[in-house]
Amino acid sequence: MIDLSVFETKAVIIKTQDFKENDKLVWFYTEKLGKITAVVRGAKRSKSKFLALTLPLCYGEYMVYKGKNLYTLQEGKILNSFQGLLDNLNKLTYSSYLCELIDIACTENEISNELFRNLVTTLYLLSTDALDYELLIRSFELKLLRSTGYNLTLDNCSICRKKISAANYISLSYYGGVCDECPKEHGLYISKGAYNALRFLMNISVDKLYRLNLSTEVKAEIEKVTTFLISNNYAKKPKSLEMLKFIKE
Repeated sequence: MIDLSVFETKAVIIKTQDFKENDKLVWFYTEKLGKITAVVRGAKRSKSKFLALTLPLCYGEYMVYKGKNLYTLQEGKILNSFQGLLDNLNKLTYSSYLCELIDIACTENEISNELFRNLVTTLYLLSTDALDYELLIRSFELKLLRSTGYNLTLDNCSICRKKISAANYISLSYYGGVCDECPKEHGLYISKGAYNALRFLMNISVDKLYRLNLSTEVKAEIEKVTTFLISNNYAKKPKSLEMLKFIKE
């Protein structure tokens, strides 16, 4: 008889915490189950088979058993440990920020295959030097906002719904561009170049970002928009944002 309480899924470890003497609590962001919390028995022991499987950022295939309140990890196989990200301060901070975003923005068992794929792809690209790190992060932020119900409307005025080709104002109440006729309240003025770049970032897949080359000024404008939306729409403000600012100064 098949035990329906056992699940196999790909997952990224977004957070860990010591639990009892030898165990860990591990937060997985999974392909099939969304965000889950699992007990990993004996994971703190130096010879445990789960030691490498439960390192932060580790991406693998996992088998978990659903208990009354928590899952329990039974088996696992590493697909990419992403431990190379830990050797570079910039990459470490950006990858930690990605995991923190998932943790604060996603509720338990809320499944989004698209967001899961975007997280894994972004981690792969971050582990290389192929793309601008900041563009990677901005792209992921916009896709996270869309997946969690805070998508920006940029092809139409977010207030009157009239079609617009570009705008110089983003409403943070109506989540989108504002035409010349509508009131501009509780939002941000941005250049039309930044507006078009926002639209491009929202619609292009993460692995196609190499096509985009933005000035420092435009990237700063986009960051203002995403930072405000993230800070004001989720229950917690990501602490990693402060570290990101420190790195850039």
